[in-house]
Amino acid sequence: MARFMERLSLFRASAMALLIGCFVASAAVRMALIGPALAEQITSNPGGVSTYDGCSPGSEELLETLRVRGETLDQRERDLAERVALLELAETEIQEKRAALAEAEESLASTIALADGAAERDLAQLTTIYENVKPKRAAEIFETMEASFATGILSRMAPAAAAEVMALMTPEKAYSVSLLMAARNVNAGGTPVQNSASGN
Repeated sequence: MARFMERLSLFRASAMALLIGCFVASAAVRMALIGPALAEQITSNPGGVSTYDGCSPGSEELLETLRVRGETLDQRERDLAERVALLELAETEIQEKRAALAEAEESLASTIALADGAAERDLAQLTTIYENVKPKRAAEIFETMEASFATGILSRMAPAAAAEVMALMTPEKAYSVSLLMAARNVNAGGTPVQNSASGN
């Protein structure tokens, strides 16, 4: 987005420079076309007194050329002005969309925070429930759980209660849970290391 805004600013600057260049070029073209004709007229008529009435065929052609070129330059100026207006409109729309996006991100962050808080409360409540279930029954339930989920609950339980439940689990399941607990401790709460021995 920052790169696009930078390119947009450069384009606007180039457009303004082109517009100014058109004005200068218009003046230069008019002087280049009118200057020789004026010089020729002054040379042929030093006294400044017109020797004819009206315009000669050459003068009429010159005026027509100037008129056409003037209209062309005017049209280019209008086109440039229109492009600048469109660029300003696009910039305004981009700013509005950026503001809306920032607002949406803030709202999403609030929603995620609420969801995380609710999930934490639910997990704490679930841990309390399993601490109050008979160890044999809890062990049977943990046997059916996915190893990482069972590890998450057992690691929250009181050490004595968790040890009693794990003692009643099958050696394979207890090994998987122990391995995941050790990995979580090593990673300080990071993503647990999966092991081929883990399973239901």
